[in-house]
Amino acid sequence: MEIEVDESELDRKSSVVTSYAPVFKSVTPTVVSVYATNIETPGSASSQQDLMERFFGAPRQQRPQSQETPGEPRRVPQGAGSAVIITSDGYIVSNNHVVTGGSENVADEIVVRLDDNQEFNAKVVGRDAKTDIAVLKIEAKGLPAITLADSDKVQVGDIVFAIGNPLGVGKTVTSGIVSAVDRAIGITGEGGYESFIQTDASINPGNSGGALIDAQGRLIGINSAILSQSGGADGIGFAVSSNLAKNIAKQLVEYGEVRRGYLGVAITNVTADIAEAFQLPNSAGALINEVHANSPAEKSGLKKGDVIIEINGKKTADANSVRLAVSQNRPGTDIKFAYLRDGKRYEATTKIVELDSLTSLSPDELLEGVTARPIRAEDRQQNGTEPHIQGLLITEVTPDSPYARSLFPGMVISEINDQELNNIATAKEAFQKGVNKLYVYYRNLGGYLVLRI
Repeated sequence: MEIEVDESELDRKSSVVTSYAPVFKSVTPTVVSVYATNIETPGSASSQQDLMERFFGAPRQQRPQSQETPGEPRRVPQGAGSAVIITSDGYIVSNNHVVTGGSENVADEIVVRLDDNQEFNAKVVGRDAKTDIAVLKIEAKGLPAITLADSDKVQVGDIVFAIGNPLGVGKTVTSGIVSAVDRAIGITGEGGYESFIQTDASINPGNSGGALIDAQGRLIGINSAILSQSGGADGIGFAVSSNLAKNIAKQLVEYGEVRRGYLGVAITNVTADIAEAFQLPNSAGALINEVHANSPAEKSGLKKGDVIIEINGKKTADANSVRLAVSQNRPGTDIKFAYLRDGKRYEATTKIVELDSLTSLSPDELLEGVTARPIRAEDRQQNGTEPHIQGLLITEVTPDSPYARSLFPGMVISEINDQELNNIATAKEAFQKGVNKLYVYYRNLGGYLVLRI
């Protein structure tokens, strides 16, 4: 896949410009509208109802009955958004939440409308909920493709423009400046990877997936989100940086998925107190709380208490920037990093491996996207769970989790492969690659569930 990239810095010394019309004339055709639709059958059961019947044998009278009778399938719009053409042969970048309509799965039908009102059915080449990026493909040739800038060179104060289809009114351009760079605000959820450009250019629902461009018409970000008290544009918009979007898009086209590198450390931000306690010059970097056994980090000599300050020559401001920098390197590649230990700077190189769904979990994460804890007295009181039920209560399942179809909040896992559970550690040890046998409870009904890891 050939993507045109202009890595030169923005010309910030040019004379006063009275109109950007020439820039928009060439760029706006590269931004398209996206319409996602689901095909539903009236009276169909919900996924949780199906699970209840399939795994627990719950009689139908114990569950609410739909008042509709199955009939002809109907088209249900899931939402409208925007996208950006990145190659002339039809590869298009948008947001994951645009192609899913904010739900767990890709919409049944996705239509792309070009600037000249031509419409094409689009195929989802791949999507990544952890960065909110998706790649679409339409069967067309000779399309106008946008040029990407090096978003690492974007500076606060640069003039920018947001292009998209806000609120379905049609192609719209708004202007503003870069308010901040390298923002991480947690909107992609637990385990997400964020590198947002913040702007005050007006972004509204429907702008998602559209282009944030610089004054030369180069793509610096994919519009993704707003922070708003009113539901509309309050001057705080966020776009996924073009460098991150490009990295994810290339992997989705090549593999159909994202393969992230894994260093093998548990890290935290360096606060002012931590910097003082560890005698650090400032609060930049990420403090290592734990080095995982047999990991690339351990093999490179990293230890608990070290502070990572650079990766591949780029300074790391905090824990998020370390995670992001490591994840953008493909498994099997060497990364060079600098760290502080006892006030001295050291450098090392190691070959990172592929991020594993089990070894990279946070302390309370049972599986990728599945958070759990030992069931407590207050949980029993709140959920009406009977006293004899013991095990791990699932507290959260993210929509992008590979296990979202089988596990859901409120379920209690009592056994894994015939081993009783009393904490997260024993549960992780009980899991094995391949097929696993779980005994679970939901609403006091127990049954077996088979889960493939």
